Amino acid sequence: MRRLVLLDSALADFTGILTFITRESGSLAIGRGFVGVLQGQCRKLAALPGTLGRARPELHPDIRSFAFKGYVIFFRYRPDTLEVVNVLEGHRDVTAHFRDDTP
Repeated sequence: MRRLVLLDSALADFTGILTFITRESGSLAIGRGFVGVLQGQCRKLAALPGTLGRARPELHPDIRSFAFKGYVIFFRYRPDTLEVVNVLEGHRDVTAHFRDDTP
């Protein structure tokens, strides 16, 4: 099993998602619950064997992605580690995001 590491950029994304879902739903509990589900998926990705997700060389040579519940988890493998780089809403221009904010 790989160790899960959430980079500061991913933590900032989770904070933004929490704020958005809480504002849209009117419920902090719903926001926290949704972010918890996303973080749980990150833990599952780290726990599963093999190479998962889709390679995204157009974004960065070592970045992979996994779509989940309208969001895309961007991560990379390191020795014995799955490093979550970003968690972005699925309709965002991810190419521009990675061009402007190379991990």
